[in-house]
Amino acid sequence: MSTTPPRGPKKPFRPFSKPGKPFKGRGGRVLREAAPEFETGTVLLYGWHTVSEALKNRGRRIRLLLATENAAKRLDEEGIAHEATIVPVREIDKRLAATPDAVHQGLFAEADALDAPDIEDMPAEGVLLLLDQITDPHNVGAIVRSAAAFGVKAIVTTNRHSPEATGVLAKSASGGLEHVPFVTVQNLARAMATLRDQGFQIIGLDSEGEEDLDAVKLRAPVALVLGAEGKGLRQLTRETCDVLARIDMPGAIKSLNVSNAAALSLYAVTTRLGLRR
Repeated sequence: MSTTPPRGPKKPFRPFSKPGKPFKGRGGRVLREAAPEFETGTVLLYGWHTVSEALKNRGRRIRLLLATENAAKRLDEEGIAHEATIVPVREIDKRLAATPDAVHQGLFAEADALDAPDIEDMPAEGVLLLLDQITDPHNVGAIVRSAAAFGVKAIVTTNRHSPEATGVLAKSASGGLEHVPFVTVQNLARAMATLRDQGFQIIGLDSEGEEDLDAVKLRAPVALVLGAEGKGLRQLTRETCDVLARIDMPGAIKSLNVSNAAALSLYAVTTRLGLRR
């Protein structure tokens, strides 16, 4: 009599190890098409600064961590707690095959998206950045990095027409995602009105602005609004600002890449408000 050999133990199921089609939910969380038992999806993180900062963030839940031997050794040497699966570099390359030229430095993670406050719950202090349909993940990532450096309290984006806080954006942010909350809203103009009611001064950055940013009479808290490259601020966004300010430049080129404009304006505003002391 033949018998069916017993099945071996099931391999642990690793949810969302293959990127699915994302859609955004409330509070900046990233939701994905998935098996019914998993309500939320993961974000993909790679690169030394991005992953190491995520590992140091107690609020970030890591679902899967892959590391090469050298990267795991460096984590140990720097005292960063981890539970990495040691893999050859080609395994991480395979995970990032859809991201050409991804520089992962031997680290790859899948993690829960971070929770974020609602716009109504934002404390009336410091500086916020509002992004008006800036869709390039490299630019947004660079903005996040500058925001983390200058102590920005949160970045506000719309549910639509903004990149996911994952992959290329996270790598460009160089760990900044762990320090600056993302707040997503349905309507940016409505969010600006809410912030004004909470005491924020709303300053739109525009190369055609009527005032030089250095001449604007500032009062904290401040919300700086940045528009997409080329298109700039949308008409309703412009009309909802308290003031439209430009950054005067002495050279032949009078406009900056949006991420550079963000860094320069943050330097100017935090210096004048005494927030860098």
